[in-house]
Amino acid sequence: MSRTHPSHAPAVGAALVSAVLASMSLSARAQAVAPPSAAASQAAQSDTQVVTVTASRRREPARDVPVQVNALPAQDLERAGAASLADYVGGLPGVDVKTTNGPGLGQVSIRGVTTGDQTIATVGIYVDDVAFGSSSAFAAGSTMALDMSLLDLNHIEVLRGPQGTLYGAGAMGGLLKYVTNEPDTTELSGKLTLGASAIKSGGVSSVESGVINVPLKEGVAAMRVALFHEHQGGYVDAVGPAGGKNIDRGDTSGRRLSLLVEPTSKLHVRLTAVDQTINQRGSSIVDYDLATGRPTEGDLKRQLDLREPYLVNIGLVSADIEYDMGWARINSVTSAQQEKSRNRLDASFYDGPLTGAVGAPVTDSRLDSSPGVRKHTQEFRLTSAPGALEWLGGLYFDSEVGRNSQLLAGNLESDGSEIDVVTDSQPSTYKELAAYGDVTWNMAKDWSLTGGLRVARNRQAYDVVTNGVAGPPGGSAETSKTYLATVRYALTSVSNVYFRAASGYRPGGPNPPALDASGNIIPGSPLSFKSDSLWSYELGYKGDLLDKRLSIETALYDVEWKGIQQPLAIGSGTVIVNAGRARVTGAELFARYHVTPAWSLDASLSTIDAKLTEDAPALGPSGSRLPNSARFSGTLGTTGNFALAERPAYAGVSVRYVGERNSGFDSAESSQPNFKMPAYTLADLQGGVTLGKVDIGLYVRNVFDKRAILGADSALVAFGSPLHATVAQPRTIGATLSTSF
Repeated sequence: MSRTHPSHAPAVGAALVSAVLASMSLSARAQAVAPPSAAASQAAQSDTQVVTVTASRRREPARDVPVQVNALPAQDLERAGAASLADYVGGLPGVDVKTTNGPGLGQVSIRGVTTGDQTIATVGIYVDDVAFGSSSAFAAGSTMALDMSLLDLNHIEVLRGPQGTLYGAGAMGGLLKYVTNEPDTTELSGKLTLGASAIKSGGVSSVESGVINVPLKEGVAAMRVALFHEHQGGYVDAVGPAGGKNIDRGDTSGRRLSLLVEPTSKLHVRLTAVDQTINQRGSSIVDYDLATGRPTEGDLKRQLDLREPYLVNIGLVSADIEYDMGWARINSVTSAQQEKSRNRLDASFYDGPLTGAVGAPVTDSRLDSSPGVRKHTQEFRLTSAPGALEWLGGLYFDSEVGRNSQLLAGNLESDGSEIDVVTDSQPSTYKELAAYGDVTWNMAKDWSLTGGLRVARNRQAYDVVTNGVAGPPGGSAETSKTYLATVRYALTSVSNVYFRAASGYRPGGPNPPALDASGNIIPGSPLSFKSDSLWSYELGYKGDLLDKRLSIETALYDVEWKGIQQPLAIGSGTVIVNAGRARVTGAELFARYHVTPAWSLDASLSTIDAKLTEDAPALGPSGSRLPNSARFSGTLGTTGNFALAERPAYAGVSVRYVGERNSGFDSAESSQPNFKMPAYTLADLQGGVTLGKVDIGLYVRNVFDKRAILGADSALVAFGSPLHATVAQPRTIGATLSTSF
């Protein structure tokens, strides 16, 4: 029924069902305007602050990590009015965020490692040291990238390039890590934030958040509680039977409880519980004409016969226990989590009624989908103390139970009564056991070598129940290996060069037998698909120059991707196959220049050339560009601190440019007709002042009110649907008030 979830539908309406389900996971949409000075956040450390990251599973300065790491401080994101994952990282050159409906339903790609139609995510998501989300192709994990609110976050780390050795399956393009604030055992503190913003020709948004830190015993134990609520005002209007204004408005609520206990200087125990719910009244899709590239219903409008509300809920409980033995540090990280969604797609655009179970015509078609996963993980890691020879090793266990219930329904044309056309349930399980480790030899003062290996074994089971009838179950087992090798040379005490070769993969999995229109098994249909994998070769430089006034990070990379996972229509359904190869080459530059101690200029550039190098039957021929990556993108901005009427103040401006991108492939066999998304430029402003204990912030996003197309989905055009486009949120003016104690 779905190109990303192999299953089978009866002949009645099967083609439409398959395409409609695909659109739930493939609609190219991202509601982001680049946060001001996004490039500054990930530049090398300044002369007054060293950015410490955990990218290599060790706490060390970002400049010393032989991989490109972007560290985005939460304070910068708050000042920019960032409200979702697309806002947080969508402004980074070489990073693409697209959502199927809006906040909470999306996928992230880095350095062009995406086919647009993702079977499994290519970017791993972590909350502190906990892997989050589904690892298989059967629980919509590729389209449910964790969209965490700014719920007492410290910063967000974005690791570019494959991270399979330390972080495992699904991190073949990179990794995104939410790093939260730890409780402080020394003092009582807290923060309260209120905010409001107005969208041009749209609604009014608001945000309220608070955090309190309470020492339970000074120097020994503390508790931290954070609460968050945001209302999104919306900016898309609908015409038709389900018409209305600002139909994409919604609310996000979250809470976090963290407990820290340090009974001795060597033992560190942290318990955390997080819950967040995103409840949207509708999606932010705008209808466009595929041929002309212009709106079909008018500016920021779409045609709707039925509203499309959706809900995304996540819950996470984790325990991180660390003990320092002197010669090594041992960590135990345990987690239990769930992620679930309910969403609806209006399918009434179909040219011609479906035929219901009773053989009568059906109108007002709609698709309800409820994917989700319950996941438990356990990780043990041993990390050596710093020295001439440094090493770490770990064991990782993952157990997941997934589901994806889907219902295609409508109304009988004869009397208007509701009827179920197709019901589909897809339960699945995923279990993985992995061992990993790396060794770093600091062979001299200036040289260090690192080698790493991960071996993982996964077992999966998958069933399909269509209209109450169970299909043949599927199962698979597979062993995967990933490797890492780096060489780092310190040119000076504040600059270094490195070469990194690393591999990554996505797990394979089972396929049920493909069925023909009569429900018979098609002989020879693939019963499983394999993992796809890639190798990345990267040459980089990081350094502080001109007496630390200029910080630069740059990299050249070459990614070789083979056995690409892709959905292939066979009979009345779809299976996943491995076919084709791709190559991605590119370059990145991040720089910060301190004009004065208080003012800095920030710049970032990315070039990506991503193409198929071997025919892929469900995608396109060799030479086709991979979707959603611009050949050129960049940001330029400035930020500064100064005194305003003898009060501390700040100001900033940033400009983001993204070149032309493809939404699909130029091939008649491709499931999505290609649409070339035009290049765009967006500008943002921010500023603020401190009045006593109150911080006042102002921001303007999309200053010139541009209608930039951030993403596009043409999967349903053949069935009478317009092109579904995501347009940049119109000019938004906002203010925040916060106070700390």
